Amino acid sequence: MEIVWLGHSCFRIRGKEATIVTDPFDKTLGYPVRKPNASIVTVSHNHPQHSFVDGVAGSPRVVSRPGEYDIANVFIYGIATFHDNEKGAIRGKNTVFFMEIDEVKVCHLGDLGHVPTTEQIEQMSGVDILMVPVGGVSTINAAAAAETIGLLEPKLVIPMHYKTEVVKMELEPAEHFIKVMGLKEVVSQPKLNVTKSSLPPETKVLVLDYRRESVP
Repeated sequence: MEIVWLGHSCFRIRGKEATIVTDPFDKTLGYPVRKPNASIVTVSHNHPQHSFVDGVAGSPRVVSRPGEYDIANVFIYGIATFHDNEKGAIRGKNTVFFMEIDEVKVCHLGDLGHVPTTEQIEQMSGVDILMVPVGGVSTINAAAAAETIGLLEPKLVIPMHYKTEVVKMELEPAEHFIKVMGLKEVVSQPKLNVTKSSLPPETKVLVLDYRRESVP
């Protein structure tokens, strides 16, 4: 499986039989819109910076609600959560997507705004790769992200939805999260190639560089 970060909460996850794009964004965010090909698109909530399906090529199947889905031998479980810590009263609902691709379990938290409940943690149990928002303001912050990681105990953690030189909105940078996690430095890399057997034995934080060139 290959994982490329296109920026913000958008990843391209390429498996043997299917390619998934998560939370595609429009041009208002600041990152370049690359029109990646995909067979599946997941949308955590209806916002142009997370639901710009027109920015994805290939006539993909769009999954935007809680529930169970089996598409192209990819199992997807959408889990109902909230975009804030007030049960959706401020920013509404959010869908977490738990996906099993090539025997690797990937969980994309979308714009999660609260530490998951015990029931939600059980629904996400066994996750291998966790994509977690860390920038605060409109999602959980670094401290809540660290707490969530401690509850889920994934093998790999990929931070997302944070301040970069491209993003104009007010968000915390990834460095805050890295500090909260007790790490002195994390070396970023352009993409991740991973299999079930190559996953680390204990939780490891991995920072991906956003993709600057075109993505087929």
